[in-house]
Amino acid sequence: MVAVRKLLGVCRPLREPARSHSTGILLLVILSLSGCINLAPDYQRPEAPVATDWRSGTAIAGQAEADIGWREFFLDDRLKQLQALALVNNRDLRLATLNIDKARAQYRIQRAAAFPTITAEGSGTSARTPGTLSNSGVATTSHQYSADIGLSSYELDFFGRVQNLKDEALEDYLSLNETRRSTQISLVSEVATAWLTLAADNQRLKLAEDTLRSQQATYDLTKRSHDLGGSSGLALAQAQTTVNSAQGDAAVYRSQILQDQNALRLLVGAEVPANLLPDDQAQSVAVLVQIPAALPSSVLENRPDVLAAEHTLKAANMDIGVARAAFFPSISLTASAGSASSDLSGLFKAGSGAWTFAPSISVPIFNAGSNRATLDQAKVENEIQVQTYQQTLQTAFREVADALAVRSTLAERLQAQQDLTDASAVSYRLADALYRAGSQSFLEALDSQRSLYTAQQDLITLKLDEQSNRISLYKVLGGGWKE
Repeated sequence: MVAVRKLLGVCRPLREPARSHSTGILLLVILSLSGCINLAPDYQRPEAPVATDWRSGTAIAGQAEADIGWREFFLDDRLKQLQALALVNNRDLRLATLNIDKARAQYRIQRAAAFPTITAEGSGTSARTPGTLSNSGVATTSHQYSADIGLSSYELDFFGRVQNLKDEALEDYLSLNETRRSTQISLVSEVATAWLTLAADNQRLKLAEDTLRSQQATYDLTKRSHDLGGSSGLALAQAQTTVNSAQGDAAVYRSQILQDQNALRLLVGAEVPANLLPDDQAQSVAVLVQIPAALPSSVLENRPDVLAAEHTLKAANMDIGVARAAFFPSISLTASAGSASSDLSGLFKAGSGAWTFAPSISVPIFNAGSNRATLDQAKVENEIQVQTYQQTLQTAFREVADALAVRSTLAERLQAQQDLTDASAVSYRLADALYRAGSQSFLEALDSQRSLYTAQQDLITLKLDEQSNRISLYKVLGGGWKE
């Protein structure tokens, strides 16, 4: 009532202050009792169905992934600028952010349900009664004016239904927030991998074009020798096949580079500036994270996808409490207080106070098993989310295990491939020199050249794998979020 007076600019004292004060105290007591019983099960994190650690067998020097942000992890400035551009424009990340905003609004809606909705209303009614219907036989006109403030159908949350709905909405919001983190980590990693793939294809194209020029020179030399009678037609035909093969490879890689650029453009969500594209020089673009010889699998609990699955599980746990509350009475309050008068001028005079208080209770008696089925559904959904959480952990464990398995032999494979490439280069130079001196057939020189070309291609692929593995380790261990 005081609030109504202040709202309307009237500051006259109320009659019956003791009754209003008592009513306010009663309402406060009732509100304080809301949510005193929570029927949701106590949440316990499910057991992780994975080993306690990975036995990688070797410790890798470098900075620990938990202590480094993606801007420090990646070394190339062009790549970092491209990743920052993707974080602004990528549509998947934008959708994830919008879903968070939607979930945040839904949580605010559910949180608001825990408080009464207070409304202020004013009304005026005028009615004329004809003399034929009046007791006095004379036409009368009546007026009624009122100004009220009150609440309508406010649920007293004795059994935690509203509280659990609010907590469930909060867990859904937190889950989507972790999903966005996971999307960001994946995006940063995918941009780096696509950028590296484009760089590798640039290197393959350069190798194919260098090989084409070399084979073209060899073909020209063989043709001149053939014209002079120094080389057979077979040697000339063989030289022609090497030129055509190199031309085909160069065309394939030019097409692949265009596809790589398209993939990068889609990830970034905008046109990629030419100055941010990689060149054809092999280089390291990421640091090597530190992997202890016995890495504890508990690090997986900080992965965003694992955290998102756990928040979803907690939301399902809250839903059981909501379903259980349906078996108990639901109590609602409707109340208002204000002034009423037959004259507008007397609306706020002494003695014009009016109030209503209308509590209601709804007790479930028979619903053909609907509440029981709803509770069973909530329990099954909770078990589904338990299995989903554990499956997410297992998937995360395998991703780390696979990345460590690749890493364990990469150094050895790289060294072996480098040695093979160097040996193939020496073999080709010797075979070509012997062919030009006439001591060896062109077919032997051609075989040496093909072996060198294949070894060089494999070395480019293996270097790409090594860099991609660094990124994969960083991603699967939960890196890429800290700034």
